[in-house]
Amino acid sequence: MLDRITILPDLCNGKPTIRGHRLTVRTVLEQLAAGDSPEDLLEAYPFLEKEDILACLAYGARAVDHDLRSIKLAG
Repeated sequence: MLDRITILPDLCNGKPTIRGHRLTVRTVLEQLAAGDSPEDLLEAYPFLEKEDILACLAYGARAVDHDLRSIKLAG
């Protein structure tokens, strides 16, 4: 599933993107967190596939294990 995530130095400043498109994993995750449904995203980005969204979620879950210490939590 994670093979749908690409990191190319010349695309979006090397940030993880969806299959080489100019849509970052972060954008997908932020939109889901803001309340957009997967269907909303599929409509907004015609090239996007359900499996791409699942790959973003899997990527985010793995990233939490590695980067949690760098996130400043409120409290």
